[in-house]
Amino acid sequence: MGRRQGPSGPALVLVSARALGAPAEAVRGAVRAAAAVELAHNFTLLHDDIIDRDVRRRGRPTAWTVFGTPHAILAGDAMMALALRLLAEDPHPASARASARLAACVVELCEGQQADCAFEERAHVSLDECLTMAAAKTGALLGCACALGALYAGAGPEEVEAVDAFGREAGLAFQLIDDLIGIWGDPGHTGKPAGADLLARKKSLPVVAALTSGTEAGEELALLYAGPLKEDDVSRAARAVERAGGRDWAQAHAADRMGRAVQELSRAVPDLAAAGGLLALAEFVTRRTR
Repeated sequence: MGRRQGPSGPALVLVSARALGAPAEAVRGAVRAAAAVELAHNFTLLHDDIIDRDVRRRGRPTAWTVFGTPHAILAGDAMMALALRLLAEDPHPASARASARLAACVVELCEGQQADCAFEERAHVSLDECLTMAAAKTGALLGCACALGALYAGAGPEEVEAVDAFGREAGLAFQLIDDLIGIWGDPGHTGKPAGADLLARKKSLPVVAALTSGTEAGEELALLYAGPLKEDDVSRAARAVERAGGRDWAQAHAADRMGRAVQELSRAVPDLAAAGGLLALAEFVTRRTR
């Protein structure tokens, strides 16, 4: 489920439809699908904040801290129901397939979130497990948004799967950068204290890369993660992640995943000049610092 503000799911629905050759009227017809993706995304944010006990999101108090946990849970549930209702009531011929795809996506998001919660209780997590979890938590919704745009454009199955794969790879690249920002981001931009993810002992991708590196710095990080961290330990943990190669690995892997995303996109849109909006996502992901 979501964390810091990511690429706009609704925008991805619309720019994907446009990239697949949908005329302006057809792009406007995908607005319901775009709204459904936004509702589903906010469902995940409301629940994610409760699970992580986060008190701020986008610089404002989280819903559960203002209205209480039961109300925040119910609001999230209602948003997900409204997302599916929007698609169920849409007369567009692709709406049934879009509804089924969004529902499957949310199941995948929940599986990824469950894996993330389970990792917090385990002493050892492999890098492959962590990548699979991140792909489900972040990549699935971006892939679904792109696929819904393709469905509403009347694209064929191969094109739909190609833009879905593009969104998934871009989403994983985003998560890698997001994890780096969670350790080294500017609190003035992120709205969270520096190293907040380390203080919470989150097994983010750079951290797991460091823990599994077989280096002395990785062993030092494992010792720090063995018990509650104090604020004074955060800078030591960040240095250990960097010395163990976690930071460099995450940056390189994000660039690799973004390259794969563009390759997938070229299967659906051979003339990448027509995919300007989707390529703008690639640039946003690789250049973001907050």
